[in-house]
Amino acid sequence: MRTDGPAVADSALAARFIDRVDSSVPAIEEGIWPPLVVPGADIAAEVERLASLPAPANGRRASMIVHPLAEEPGLGLAPGIRVTLEVLLPGERTAPIRHNSSQVCFCIEGAGFAVVGHKRIDFGRYDVWCTPALSTYVHVNDGAQRQVRLTYSNAALLEKLKVHFVDEHPPEDPVVPAVEEDGGGEQSAVRDIFPLGMDGAMLMPYERLINPDIVEQQPLHWPWAEVKRELDKLSALGAQYRGRRLYLLYNPATGRTNGTTNSFFATMTVRPPGIVDRPHRHAAAAINYFFSGSGWSRVGGRRYEWSAGDLMLTAPGWAIHNHASNDEAVYELTIQDSPHHIALDSLMWQEDLSLSPRLLGSQRGFATNRAEIL
Repeated sequence: MRTDGPAVADSALAARFIDRVDSSVPAIEEGIWPPLVVPGADIAAEVERLASLPAPANGRRASMIVHPLAEEPGLGLAPGIRVTLEVLLPGERTAPIRHNSSQVCFCIEGAGFAVVGHKRIDFGRYDVWCTPALSTYVHVNDGAQRQVRLTYSNAALLEKLKVHFVDEHPPEDPVVPAVEEDGGGEQSAVRDIFPLGMDGAMLMPYERLINPDIVEQQPLHWPWAEVKRELDKLSALGAQYRGRRLYLLYNPATGRTNGTTNSFFATMTVRPPGIVDRPHRHAAAAINYFFSGSGWSRVGGRRYEWSAGDLMLTAPGWAIHNHASNDEAVYELTIQDSPHHIALDSLMWQEDLSLSPRLLGSQRGFATNRAEIL
């Protein structure tokens, strides 16, 4: 986030008025980015290219994976979702860094460990962990094989808003000053939140506004071996099951927004052979990495084939879509910006296309038939 720049005289700027009287509103479908399959072979080639480079000063061999319709600022694979491919060779480590974007990290090759704040996370292939905003972190490859990661970040959205803060020289041990306990002095004399009228509206003083309740964000780790053990139990649900066989990698600090971070949820899905999902749609965008098996997705009426190692923008926001497995089981990681939409009260979801959409988080959601078939 830049704080400098040329000064602009007030007389050089003026707001515009754009007439919207009796004008039509474009349909949401007109702005949808088309789905995109990034072949595993292309990802593998980029891994080889990054691995062939001399070690950079900051240790971060990285490439953004960008949709062809994305524009600066805020490049991403979906609007507001950045995916970065990162490579570390044996014995290498990255320099410390922190930023006000949060991350979901996913190891697709090799192993190693991350230090996020004061927590060490030892990870292996297909493990997932989250890096909270403004946490100083490093990645280390202490193994004999190269380490390859996919990192999903809300940096693209923050760059669009021009508020992405990146600190490449963070303090070694950043300390957040504690809020002093009120000893009955000035703060206690300030009136707290109080009602205005009888319909639920309230007023909050500035002193509370600039010191909101804290929900501490911790780096969390979901080891693939443990997740898979639970996930495979869902394979027993037969073809009559009306739902998706997945688990959310849930961070309880996200509360009712059902997130892995406050921006994204990460789900691990198993698709037994020959399973075809029901078509549905949602305001959130979804990006899938298929790491075992093969199948296809139908998005907006068009069929897309994919196989293990492919990365795909499978569900642009509000696009009708469904997925299917071929003759072998499929495992996939899905990153979706649903928590962000729930926080904005904008998560429209249509689980059954014969029924009206619902606003998840503000209206009653949907049910499956799982209880009936167990």
